[in-house]
Amino acid sequence: MTNDPLAPYRWLQAADGDPVNPLGDIYCVSFFRGLGPAEVLRRFGPAGPPGRELSFAELDEQVHAFVEGTGGGDGGGHVGVVPVGEWCVAVELWGWTATLPEVIAPLSQGCEVVTVGRHDYAEDDFSYAVDGAVVTTFRPIMPSERHGDDKDRLNELMCEVGLTPEEEHDGWEARWEDMSANGLARAFLLAARITGVEFTAGLLSGPLLVGAIGER
Repeated sequence: MTNDPLAPYRWLQAADGDPVNPLGDIYCVSFFRGLGPAEVLRRFGPAGPPGRELSFAELDEQVHAFVEGTGGGDGGGHVGVVPVGEWCVAVELWGWTATLPEVIAPLSQGCEVVTVGRHDYAEDDFSYAVDGAVVTTFRPIMPSERHGDDKDRLNELMCEVGLTPEEEHDGWEARWEDMSANGLARAFLLAARITGVEFTAGLLSGPLLVGAIGER
């Protein structure tokens, strides 16, 4: 047994190509409360066709084909959704749509959304939005720099998971090293504290409702 609270989320930090991490080095995982899978897909692609049930491997194939055809600058083009209790988990491979402030706000209209994004060639991201408003958003490597309509709302939870919400000059080197190594895992732990959903690789073993990401 381990007392490491980050242990369930370290696989999400593994390098691209590591078999423990099928998501790669660019992805976004979003948690939606109060919406079913079909409605989550409709919000990502309002004009798109209905979703199809696919395996994670089939989603991965669709994303790779899209990235090869577009050069990668438009993200992965698809999102897969799986229900977990009163939440739905939406997975964007090679994507970052839900991390964009102008997107997550409308995605959260009438519901609650928590998003964690990994992007090894840009920046990782954590965002929390409720009913059309971005409550707080920050980079896991620098949690003291937050933005949003109520940016301090999650401060207590952030402290609990090791994401120091206030800038402190003493010991900043150690904190920087910790956030560089563990910031993404801490962001997923924070998401789990908010949603009650532990994002494990097992959630990818069943069918996902997959749809295209389109213009909103």
